[in-house]
Amino acid sequence: MLEAINDWILGLGADYGVNPYIFAAIYVGAVPFFLASIGWLVKRARAHRSTVVPTLCAGFCFVSAYLYLAIAGENIPLWVWLFLGALVIYGAWSTVRDTRRKIAAAKAQD
Repeated sequence: MLEAINDWILGLGADYGVNPYIFAAIYVGAVPFFLASIGWLVKRARAHRSTVVPTLCAGFCFVSAYLYLAIAGENIPLWVWLFLGALVIYGAWSTVRDTRRKIAAAKAQD
């Protein structure tokens, strides 16, 4: 059963020119960097310093796996891009909302 699932996953990757395991490694591997960037962003916001660089870093980490898909992928269906776009928009909105809450809570403690 696991071999059939592995063959199916690798078959999807072959159809679209990407290695699903590389995609997954980028996706999971970016999480600690994303969280560190958010922490950095909150720390700089609390200190009333520019948050541009940590925001860019967090954004890059957030979309890094999809950048791999965009660069290496071939013949990706439109519905995939629409779905990923919706995920990115929702994720960005959710992250901004949560980060604003963390900044407000951190400022309230000061």
